[in-house]
Amino acid sequence: MRINKERLTVTVDPDLVQAGSDAVAAGRAESLSAWVNLALAERVAKERRLRAMGEAIAAYEAEFGPITADELAAQQRADRGSAPIVTKTRRARRRGAS
Repeated sequence: MRINKERLTVTVDPDLVQAGSDAVAAGRAESLSAWVNLALAERVAKERRLRAMGEAIAAYEAEFGPITADELAAQQRADRGSAPIVTKTRRARRRGAS
């Protein structure tokens, strides 16, 4: 079953058109239209996540008060402390180098 699409005329930066055309040529996208459609869908999803995050923060602050700079700094330290350590050797292996 084919989903109905709507034709749209837009102006796009040439480097973005080239990136989309490259994706099509490399087989990463079915067509330039499909590539642009995916980009728009990803943007919509990102904006929904950001809106939900903003709502969650507002609800938290309504219940517990504003999040302070000290609390944010403490969370950043905790996040850094729990992040995996990546060495140059591990980075090279991940990129496929020996």
